[in-house]
Amino acid sequence: MSTQDTTSKTDGTGPSAAAPLLTSLFPARTPMTPPQLAAGVEAALAVQRRAVTFGRRPFAAVLLGPDNETVLLSHQSVDQVNHAESSLARLAYCHYDKAFLWRCTLWAHIGRIVFAGSNDQLYELTGPGNKENFTMDWHTRDVLKGCPQKDIEVIGPLEAEGKIVVEESDKYWSTTRSSSG
Repeated sequence: MSTQDTTSKTDGTGPSAAAPLLTSLFPARTPMTPPQLAAGVEAALAVQRRAVTFGRRPFAAVLLGPDNETVLLSHQSVDQVNHAESSLARLAYCHYDKAFLWRCTLWAHIGRIVFAGSNDQLYELTGPGNKENFTMDWHTRDVLKGCPQKDIEVIGPLEAEGKIVVEESDKYWSTTRSSSG
């Protein structure tokens, strides 16, 4: 159900009793423009580049504010359990309330997820059996599918920005592919 659809009927007689609650829990989000998408990816690339400079895996997450431009938080992948986006989501919940985060872009009751490269591209970068990253066959849309209570917007993979992310990520992954197996 769209967060804008407050007239859905549960029994055919009128608006859903949950409609007012849904509107307050899931306020409208401002759509992202192509320049905002590109700027968000560039902010994540800056974090990714910093991580690689310090010998870390090239995974980064950025939390954009409701204006789709203000970088509120950023995080890099710590290890194979503490992923950039999940660590950033936990940190975001320490600093911001749910209603505010719903209008932000990333994860965890955050209303929009943008990703530049796909999981399939990551698998191609890392190669089979790479000890640094055992890429699983799952996709963001699949994880979020079937959740009628939340209208989380998923944007990606991005073609132009994704190409840059993949190329830059390969600088790291190309050094691990030869030692994988």
